[in-house]
Amino acid sequence: MLLYPVYALLFADAGLSTGQISSLFVIWSVVSFTLEIPSGALADAYSRRRLVAIAAVLRAAGFALWTFFPSYPAFAAGFVLWGASSAMTSGSVEALVYDELAAADATDRYVRTVGLAQTTALVAELAAMALATPAFLLGGYTLVGVASVAVSLAAVPIALSFPEAPRAEETGGGSYLKTLRAGLAEVRANRTVSRAVVLYAAVTGLGAIDEYVPILARDMGAPTSLVPLLFVLPVAAMAVASALAERWAHLSAARLAAAVAVGGVLLAAGANAGSPAGMVAVALCFAVLELFDILTEARIQDAITGPARATVLSVAGFGQEVAALAVYAGFGLGSAVLPVPVMLALVGVPLVLSGLVTRRWLPPARSSS
Repeated sequence: MLLYPVYALLFADAGLSTGQISSLFVIWSVVSFTLEIPSGALADAYSRRRLVAIAAVLRAAGFALWTFFPSYPAFAAGFVLWGASSAMTSGSVEALVYDELAAADATDRYVRTVGLAQTTALVAELAAMALATPAFLLGGYTLVGVASVAVSLAAVPIALSFPEAPRAEETGGGSYLKTLRAGLAEVRANRTVSRAVVLYAAVTGLGAIDEYVPILARDMGAPTSLVPLLFVLPVAAMAVASALAERWAHLSAARLAAAVAVGGVLLAAGANAGSPAGMVAVALCFAVLELFDILTEARIQDAITGPARATVLSVAGFGQEVAALAVYAGFGLGSAVLPVPVMLALVGVPLVLSGLVTRRWLPPARSSS
């Protein structure tokens, strides 16, 4: 999506302040976490692939609003649509993949499959970033936006092509309320799942800082046209981490905890380096967050025993959005007194502290057969 590396700049160039931009991210998160759990239960009771297809249409509509009506109301409406889209896909895709692998007795390939999918997505994002600069120079935000709408709509037939085994016998005839209750009950009763869900939400929710990386890049001295190229570093680091995730599938809790803590230190150091070179340290932090995301989500999947898999994952997504909302609110309030690099550095503190929780709450990896 060509808009990704520059949409925060689109908002700023439309006259929005950092506080107003943060308020848009708050709207995004509020919609996402409000719909997160209901949409997860809908995915379990209805059709996960169809829900993902509908989500792609909503996202395209939001980008169209941003492109052709660049104003605060249009940006807000676009984030409402994107928030709904995010809620519909969060947990649905992962549950679909895991259950299809389970049907083939191949859940041990889940980390490899998800890692490959994430790598493919991130490489595509890198390509988009490489194209964003010439596209911006050629046609400004309009060309970048139209291309993003087209890419989103292209995801519809892809989503509908996914295989999906029937689950009616598992969910009691697909009853929405029964499915919702089953998922919430598992999170409450399964202590391993509940701890892992809280841990996952808290750490990955801090990844919401990626929305401020373009602004950080410009504060580091990069012109708008070169921001997408500078933003390549974090995305490339995440792509490498996801590609190597299978090798680290059985990483111990202690080692992953140490990696998360080091990531927090790197974020603080890189954000305040005062030059574009600091983006290297920031990129390494994002690589750690990507690895943590894949490994912890896989271990949550392994720990789930009930039929409402997407619902359970949506509870994790709900918590993630709550953490992200705290980040956006913090940036919105703090922007009046602190520059973006300093606020990004402060996010390193909870990352360092979360390492202590990771040591105790990360579930063990399933033994390979």
